[in-house]
Amino acid sequence: MTTPKKLLSTYNLGSLTLKNRAVVAPMTRISAEKNGNANDRMARYYQSYAAGGFGLMITEGTYPDEEYSQGYSHQPGIANVEHVGAWKQVTEAVHAKGGKIILQIAHAGALSIGNIYKEGTVAPSVVKPHGEQPQAFGGNGGEYLTPKELTLAEIKAIIAGFAESALRAEQAGFDGVEIHAAAGYLVDEFLTDFTNLRQDEYGGSTENRVRFTTEIIRAVKQKVGQRFVVGVRISQAKANYFVHKWANGEEDARTIFEAIGAEKPDYIHITEYNALLPAFGDSGSTLAELAKKYGKTTVIANGQLDQPEDAERALEAGSDLISLGKAALANHDWVFKAENGLPMESSLENILGPTPNLKDEELYGHDLVKNK
Repeated sequence: MTTPKKLLSTYNLGSLTLKNRAVVAPMTRISAEKNGNANDRMARYYQSYAAGGFGLMITEGTYPDEEYSQGYSHQPGIANVEHVGAWKQVTEAVHAKGGKIILQIAHAGALSIGNIYKEGTVAPSVVKPHGEQPQAFGGNGGEYLTPKELTLAEIKAIIAGFAESALRAEQAGFDGVEIHAAAGYLVDEFLTDFTNLRQDEYGGSTENRVRFTTEIIRAVKQKVGQRFVVGVRISQAKANYFVHKWANGEEDARTIFEAIGAEKPDYIHITEYNALLPAFGDSGSTLAELAKKYGKTTVIANGQLDQPEDAERALEAGSDLISLGKAALANHDWVFKAENGLPMESSLENILGPTPNLKDEELYGHDLVKNK
C-alpha cells in the first residue's frame, strides 16, 4: 500500500496544529451518567483514539442547556458547572496522549426522545418528524412527538445557549467546539424546507432558513472564537430521513456555504453517505468540494473514507481533513496502521503484544454507537 503522504501531514486548524489530517467523527454513544456527566469510561474511550494516532477527536453530540436540547437518555451535557468538571477528565486524558479534542454541541429539536429536564419537544414549526423513534437509543419504536413551534424569544435564547455552552467547553479544556447543524436535529430543522414552515425571518427562502445557523456561529465566535476553534457540521441526509437532498441542488449549496463562510468559522464538516460521490445526481462536484468552493474555509470530509487510499483521494480533491466514524470505531489505531502500511483487519495485539490498560470494549469500541 502506498503511504498516504497528505493524510499523514500536519495541518493548522485555527490556533491548533494537528499532527495529521485524520479526525474521529462524532458518534453517539449514550454512555454518560444519567445527569449528563462524562465519566472515566468515556475518558479511556477518547484517549484510546489519541493513543492510536488520530490528530483530532470530535465528541459525540452534547446538549447545551437544561431546557429542550437533550436528545437521549445518558447523553453527555455541557449545560452546567458540574458537566464542565466531569468533562475535564476526558480532555486531560486526550491531551496526555498528544491529541486534540473538540466538543460537538447538539440540540436535538424535534428528534429528542429522552430528556430529564423537560417534557415535549421543540422545532421551527409544528411538523412531526419522519420515521420512528430508534429503540437502540431509548426510543419506544413509535412515532416521534409533534413538536411545539419556537417563538422568536425562544430562538434567541437557544442561540445564546450555544454561546454559553461553548464558553463552558473552553473551561472544560476542549480545543474547540463544533456546532451540529446536520442530521435532522434542531439547527438542520431550520435549514430544511419541509421541517421549517415559518413565515418570519427564519423561514421561507434558503437565505432565511440558514439564518439560525449563521447566528449561532456568530454568537459562539463572539463568545470564544478569538482563542478557540469554532466549526460547523452540515449534511443533506437526516438521521430519520436518509435520502434527503437539498431541493435546489448546487444553488442551495452556494447559498448555504456562502452564508456560513461569511461568518468565518474555522471549518465546515461535511458528512455524506460517500464523500467521493457527486452531491447532486450522477455527475458534478461532491458536497465537500462545494463547501470549499463557496465556504472558503477548512473543509472536513466524512463518508466511506474507510481505507487510507480513499481518504487520500478526498484530500487530493480539495478537502483539508477527513473524519472517520465506523472505521475509527473498528480501528482506534487506524492512523498507526495507515502509517505502517498494515491492513485495517490486522490485530495489533498479534504484532505488538497485548495493549496495556485498555479493555477490549474501550479499545475496539464495543459500545452502541452511530455516526451521526
